[in-house]
Amino acid sequence: MANRKLSFWDMFNLSFGFFGVQIAYALQSANISRIFATLGADPHQLSFFWILPPLMGMIVQPLIGKFSDKTWNKMGRRKPYLLIGAIIAVLVMILLPNAGSLGLSTSYVLLGLNSAMWFGLFALIFLDTSINVAMQPFKMMVGDMVTEEQKTQAYSIQSFLCNAGQLVGCLAPFLLTSIGVANEAPEGVIPDSVIYSFYAGAVILILCVVYTFMKVKEMPPKEYAEFHGIDLDAPKEEGGGNLFKLLVKAPKTFWQVGLVQFFCWAAFLYMWNYSPGTIAANCWNTTDTASADYQAAGNWVGVVFAFQAVGAVLWALVLPKFKTVKLGYIVSLLIGAAGFASLLFLHDKYAICVSYTLIGMAWAAMLAYPFTLLTNALEGNPYMGSYLGLFNCTICLPQIVAAATGGAVLHLLGSAQPRMMLMAGIFLVAAACCVPLVNTKKSTN
Repeated sequence: MANRKLSFWDMFNLSFGFFGVQIAYALQSANISRIFATLGADPHQLSFFWILPPLMGMIVQPLIGKFSDKTWNKMGRRKPYLLIGAIIAVLVMILLPNAGSLGLSTSYVLLGLNSAMWFGLFALIFLDTSINVAMQPFKMMVGDMVTEEQKTQAYSIQSFLCNAGQLVGCLAPFLLTSIGVANEAPEGVIPDSVIYSFYAGAVILILCVVYTFMKVKEMPPKEYAEFHGIDLDAPKEEGGGNLFKLLVKAPKTFWQVGLVQFFCWAAFLYMWNYSPGTIAANCWNTTDTASADYQAAGNWVGVVFAFQAVGAVLWALVLPKFKTVKLGYIVSLLIGAAGFASLLFLHDKYAICVSYTLIGMAWAAMLAYPFTLLTNALEGNPYMGSYLGLFNCTICLPQIVAAATGGAVLHLLGSAQPRMMLMAGIFLVAAACCVPLVNTKKSTN
């Protein structure tokens, strides 16, 4: 790799748009279960609303990586995709929280879902897909433009912006409520505090993405090849860009980190899905989604998710202190597991802030380690974007599995949503046990 070091602000500009994208992602994660519960979804149905978005991600992300690997134009290589994804996300963020306000019939039911829920479901599919389209290019651009020596710093900056965006997105409904925006609404209608949070998030998202789009100049093909030590005159391997063939030839690190990712993302799917019900049941003693207490618990979800983000930001400063990546990974995941397990026993809304802070430590490791390990293993590979798109499947697949089986698991656990948090903790313990299997040496594949 050529010696082409970037300044701090170069790396900051490279990832600044990620701040806006993460606000959108945090609003989705913190409010989707609340939105669908308000629209009338049964708790056993909630997990099914999370199946289609990651399924779309599994289809779209490898294609975005494959196409962007071959995209070289005046706009850039990855930048056109992040701009398109952001524009679609903004449009959907305006529509989704209005699912209960469009006059859709709640009496018409198809496959157990009323019209408002069907509208919200398709809006959610497009939102999650567009967010991922906008999000993935930021990870690819770091792999494209940053030296191996600077990648840890670059991904740390990206992680900081990610968690800062999560902090803003999670707190938005709570903060708007505190200044007088209505947090209650007629039955089946999303409160204004949530609706206006999505509107504000949409504005910030497009402004941040446009900033990165304007500030970052991607390398032309010859400069990119020199930077990565790629011989443009070398004969191209027939079918080299075929996603299935690339998957077969993926470095061992791809699969090993993917196994860790499987358990991690299944755990966090449970957190996003069942936090509103867990907090409402344990801290507000209610399961009535139409009650003011349930909506108050919904706002508190944003608060505890903000504590998760703070825990992640602070823990990210500690991670470089560990002697080895594996040790930092294992310790972080076990701390997160303890945070999840504690939610089964705590009934004070302030005490659970500590639990979510511990969970944030695991989240920091999930953001810091996987892409650093993988992009280092892929150094000099001309299909890095395709591999990063395929690697997104290790994020999407566990969410699909967890969502598809969540209702059955909840039933087996006596329909008590706090017990799902204990299961999430068990998943993180399993992830920690898989970390020693990861090969941290540079791949020769």
